[in-house]
Amino acid sequence: MRGLVVDYCGVLDGAEEDRRRWRKLLSAARAEGIATAILSNDPGGAGAAPIRTWLEGGYVDAVVLSGEVGAEKPSEEIFRITADRLDLPQQDLVLVDDNILNIRGAVDAGLIGIYYQQFDRAVVEITGVFELEGEF
Repeated sequence: MRGLVVDYCGVLDGAEEDRRRWRKLLSAARAEGIATAILSNDPGGAGAAPIRTWLEGGYVDAVVLSGEVGAEKPSEEIFRITADRLDLPQQDLVLVDDNILNIRGAVDAGLIGIYYQQFDRAVVEITGVFELEGEF
């Protein structure tokens, strides 16, 4: 696996402590050469500024917003667009999302899906899949 794709709403927009831990995890992934992206069904525009701060802060390599690309999760098209933005095949991507239908769509499109409920659970799966070490 060479790409970590994370939903924003319900995953990255949690409590400050969780956001801090996500920033640390995403930074560690990037330091290991793992491409990172946020994939959201957000409409885009000025209201997406909080999402874009993750790109501006250097935590992700790309932000893909449904309203800006004309496709949304769980369609295969949005996963293809995200893979293209990261210059990786879909089969090299892992999606972390809090919507089980989006996880199913990702798996059907060839990605690995990690169903997000809380950071402590997801981090075990993410670090295992990517062989990342550290305290997150």
